[in-house]
Amino acid sequence: MRYTWLDEYLLEKRAVTKDFKKEWNWIRYQIGGKLFAAVCLDQEDKPFYINLKLEPLEGEFLRQQYEDIVPGYYSDKRHWNSIQPDGAVPDELLKELLDKSYQLVLEGFSKKKQREVLGLTCCGTECEKCGAYGSLCQGCNEAGGKVFHAPEGRPCPIYQCSVNKYKFASCAACENLPCQIWQDTRDPSLSQEEFDATVRSRVNNLRGENECV
Repeated sequence: MRYTWLDEYLLEKRAVTKDFKKEWNWIRYQIGGKLFAAVCLDQEDKPFYINLKLEPLEGEFLRQQYEDIVPGYYSDKRHWNSIQPDGAVPDELLKELLDKSYQLVLEGFSKKKQREVLGLTCCGTECEKCGAYGSLCQGCNEAGGKVFHAPEGRPCPIYQCSVNKYKFASCAACENLPCQIWQDTRDPSLSQEEFDATVRSRVNNLRGENECV
């Protein structure tokens, strides 16, 4: 297979798990327990298809453009597509299609479940890395935004805006990310430099990017 980067690329995505389905002879990549990509192996354990999910119209269009993209092998052929592992589909296009497949499957979950699957709050915080988690706070998703630092009985202003007002899965859907509300909810114990670093980290989490300090 010429796409030697594929395994590393997929496993860098947040919350992705990998397993091997012996009965199918497939290497599977999943998010929240749901398949979004697979490398199908032949009887000699060599890749002969890469399976991924696309919107039906886009899949149909791409099949007309590339002879190495065909209806999904042993899959729902309306939504799934198979790509020759040694074909002519450009690397950057394949990465884009894998990204879309990941996002399509993720968006199949409820908005609350999406945050839980990714292990993030709506503002990109990883609750399990917070010192208050499990003691002062049960977690943003679990508490409906009514976290320990919010006004008593009320959700955090970020949660109130993103989830309750605009019905977003997270602030990643907002074109104003990060907005003034983020600035207004700054932890006063942090310096400006420290706070700016937390903002960069949370934005990167939401966008699925590696943090660059």
